[in-house]
Amino acid sequence: MPLPTPPASCRRLLLVLMLGCTVPALAQAPAADAPPSKVLSLVPRDGASADDGHASLQFIGTATVLLRHAGLTLLTDPNFLHKGEHVHLGYGLKSRRLTDPAVPFEKLPPLDVVLLSHFHGDHFDQRVQRRLDKDLPIVTTQGAVKHLDKLGFRHVVGLATWQSVELRRGDQRWRITALPGRHGPPVMNRALPEVMGSLIEPLDAQGRPRLRLYVSGDTLVHDDLREIPRRFPGLDVALLHLGGTRVLGVLVTMDAEQGVRAMQLLDPREVLPIHYDDYEVFKSPLSDFVAAASKAGLRDKVRVLPRGQTWRFPVPAEGR
Repeated sequence: MPLPTPPASCRRLLLVLMLGCTVPALAQAPAADAPPSKVLSLVPRDGASADDGHASLQFIGTATVLLRHAGLTLLTDPNFLHKGEHVHLGYGLKSRRLTDPAVPFEKLPPLDVVLLSHFHGDHFDQRVQRRLDKDLPIVTTQGAVKHLDKLGFRHVVGLATWQSVELRRGDQRWRITALPGRHGPPVMNRALPEVMGSLIEPLDAQGRPRLRLYVSGDTLVHDDLREIPRRFPGLDVALLHLGGTRVLGVLVTMDAEQGVRAMQLLDPREVLPIHYDDYEVFKSPLSDFVAAASKAGLRDKVRVLPRGQTWRFPVPAEGR
């Protein structure tokens, strides 16, 4: 007799696993030497603020954060779907948003650049794809470039792991470096979008980093992350994508336990948890991470920034 047809969820899982076995692995291993830096000249803006020795982070929701420093306005992983709307995750999967963004898309300030950890619906949703200025520079993975090109974005910078781009406006300089990321277990990772962590560094006049801000991207803890503190010791701030996202039962972003392991591995001075509690697929709440950090003796490093609020912090005048 014929075998019964498996449920749709099982068929999708089989598709993911088959793709994982057949799609070539993306180059994510650390390179011996970083490729040459790219340069991105930012459009001059009237009234751009002078460097007052401080930067600020505003948490909007999911992995969307607004960074401001010395006239630079950078937005990470723009996700502006509303509560009750669904995001498409690929392979016929979708997830309902449980919160509203703290800042509506229409209320965003003028942006200089978008930092996109990977091309996935909960990081670059359908509203953003339609309404974001097509001339706005986007720094992202090499794998995301072709998708953004098809959507009409004209200034996309794709980075390989350990490659960097230098942002310039007048005398101000900032460097963004692509860091290792892995969005799932080894087999499933090959069927998921290429993802990168990022290091954002304001630079002094000699090109030395004045501050090191790490954005994890949707990664799990894996061996390549150990190279980050060796190459870039002394992380000042780490934005960790948490949530314990599960797709068909498989963990694809850090949960509370992995978040604590990342803290121990990277040893940042302060940690801002982001990417939690916003979608149905986020299974590990913020409270679990805070409890796990407390149990590990790391609670004093965790700064919980409620959605919509801004944290302002000093940036040294001289680099290290």
